[in-house]
Amino acid sequence: MEVYLRKDVEKIGLAGEIIKVGDGFARNFLIPQGLAVEITAHNKGQYLSKIRKVENRKEAISSQTAMLAEKMNTISVTLKRKMHDNGQLYGSINGSEIVEVLASQGISITKGQVEFEAPIKSKGTFKVGVKLTSRLKPAITVTIIAE
Repeated sequence: MEVYLRKDVEKIGLAGEIIKVGDGFARNFLIPQGLAVEITAHNKGQYLSKIRKVENRKEAISSQTAMLAEKMNTISVTLKRKMHDNGQLYGSINGSEIVEVLASQGISITKGQVEFEAPIKSKGTFKVGVKLTSRLKPAITVTIIAE
């Protein structure tokens, strides 16, 4: 079934796109939630004109996101934490701490965008990924040192 997305739906598409999805997904989730409208022969022309506006928006978003990704690849962060004598942290570094550090540098992300390869539980240097889009996943360098 073809639907016109009214709002951005993660892993599905951006608002203003016409996409094909399963009939059940459209009827049971997208349409009742007000996220999409079914495309019929009668209303297709109306929504096709709106698509052109979305293309310009997508280009602007992708260029801004690409610039942010380049900036994030160069960021290196040092965190001071209390540790055991063997270099192990008392806890582990979590997404909230990374979000706070990036916010202090003027970069706004959510905790859900932070991706750890493995939990950070010891001192050292680690790469922490940040999922900006499904294709753009820059990595910042995080160095953990003892207080």
